Amino acid sequence: MNYEVIVVGGGHAGCEAALACAKKGHKTLLVTGNINNIATLPCNPSIGGSAKGIVVREIDALGGVMGKVADKTQIQMKMLNSAKGPAVRSLRSQTDKIIYPKEMLEVLKKQENLELKEAMVEDLIVENEKVYGIVLADNTKIKSEIVILTTGTYLKSDILVGNVRTSSGPAGEKPSLHLSDNLKKYGFEILRLKTGTPQRIKKSTIDFSKTKIENGDEELLCFSFDDKPNYNIEDQVPCHLIYTTPQTHKIIRDNLNKASMYGGLDDITGIGPRYCPSIEDKIVRFADKEKHQLFLEPESRYCDEIYLQGFSTSMPHDVQELMVHTLPGLENATILKYAYAIEYDAIYPTQLKPSLETKVIENLFTAGQINGTSGYEEAAGQGLIAGINASLKLEGKEPLILKRNESYIGVMIDDLITKGTDEPYRLLTSRAEYRLLLRHDNADLRLREYGYKVGLIEELKYKRLLEKKNQIESLIDELKRLYIKEYNCNAHLLLKRPEIKIKDIKKYLSYNDEEILEQVEINIKYEGYINKTIKEAEKMIKNEEKIIPSDIDYDKIPNLATEARQKLKEVRPLSIGQAIRISGVNPSDISILTIYLRKHYANV
Repeated sequence: MNYEVIVVGGGHAGCEAALACAKKGHKTLLVTGNINNIATLPCNPSIGGSAKGIVVREIDALGGVMGKVADKTQIQMKMLNSAKGPAVRSLRSQTDKIIYPKEMLEVLKKQENLELKEAMVEDLIVENEKVYGIVLADNTKIKSEIVILTTGTYLKSDILVGNVRTSSGPAGEKPSLHLSDNLKKYGFEILRLKTGTPQRIKKSTIDFSKTKIENGDEELLCFSFDDKPNYNIEDQVPCHLIYTTPQTHKIIRDNLNKASMYGGLDDITGIGPRYCPSIEDKIVRFADKEKHQLFLEPESRYCDEIYLQGFSTSMPHDVQELMVHTLPGLENATILKYAYAIEYDAIYPTQLKPSLETKVIENLFTAGQINGTSGYEEAAGQGLIAGINASLKLEGKEPLILKRNESYIGVMIDDLITKGTDEPYRLLTSRAEYRLLLRHDNADLRLREYGYKVGLIEELKYKRLLEKKNQIESLIDELKRLYIKEYNCNAHLLLKRPEIKIKDIKKYLSYNDEEILEQVEINIKYEGYINKTIKEAEKMIKNEEKIIPSDIDYDKIPNLATEARQKLKEVRPLSIGQAIRISGVNPSDISILTIYLRKHYANV
């Protein structure tokens, strides 16, 4: 049987990609090694977090499903940085690790135009640098017009513990042994990366009296713009905070040579994530710190496992026992699952177009950790964009390319394809220069219209968006007209005062919808900063409009620096704006390139 789209991999990227294609009416096949592992949370039992929570909101705004499933399966909700400005606020859910995959599998099974198949994909059907389908481990060939690879950490993956290397995917699953070698054969440059996961501790063996309790927020919160929060605040499951001890640090230092990355194995080439290091990395890199914080996070309401966040390691099991038992409250704890590091193959993301179609093979898209990223949310965001753009290509339409001033997803994809990465890439608020525009609260205002245009947002939801925009504008106009005698001041000017909140004057207003009030308050209080950021973004957009012809020969441009020439040939930027962001391309190189374009390309 032939398909329009085949998605390889059933993680967070694969689920979003497959659902987007199927929702848009394209016959889609999702192939995964183990259907029971679809949308699992192999590392931390949470969705969202700093910057990542905003990505989940963006996925929902565009018509994806991660936010809705996270809302259904959360066991605790917390708004991070709530005491800070709106640009850095981000929602995080403690997620039920058992229920989340089951809910996602039900969504997939109910989706029309989507089939699921359990198999290992080891090769592609490629002719004349164009993909025509996949080849399974048993040599079965399945044809399709487009293939989307979302293989996660399974490409030639090895589990690393002490001096032992085991060929395995996460949690003992089968790895894909040949697909990355075949990708290399087709011309892809392959990158070796590493990540890790901490121990799981038996909850009933922890003395919680020695820990600090971390409860969820005392207000109802959710990721989705379409559903209201539906849980009992009092029923949230708490997390707990502890710290490492001097004894912990001593055991780690005394056994460093036993960790895989510090002498236990001498053949490791994978680079680990800078922003999520192992505990031994923290002890070595921050030798002056007396302690490091760790969180005890419940994995589910239905099991006795606690995730020891911040304590990932590649130490042997006997050393892990010593380490864990030095922690407050864990002196007599039972380790249910030991920590490990995992090394795997990925592709250099500069081999991708902004649509996430590869430059090497036509009609082949990639999304998630195969592109060098780390995290469920980063993967899901890419999967959704890959699914949307695969569908648009089938329909003969232009791809959806989100700009850096429009979304964190746009920032991430631009970073990957323009700068590349040599470590697992993680989204941070500091990566977004226009983060005041890319807030948790306004993701629908930024992106829902795109979701409607590409066919993933229904008419009713789009009308709600338009109504919301009208209400925001109407309330701002009302505030400009309203004079409040109590404060002897115009309401619009009054709200600019830092000590005045919109709730203080709520009784004078014709609107009481919290979302509308929040939008209006942010727009008024941060009006100057927002306008300044918009002007900065407009400069960037002008440079994006200066297109670089695809047939340009950089070897013919005189006086370009050698590094700039090499980077421009590698990335092949679509615009001057993208060229400016390439590491190693300096302002003088941009000037030379601009002059060359004016001289040789009349329309540029």
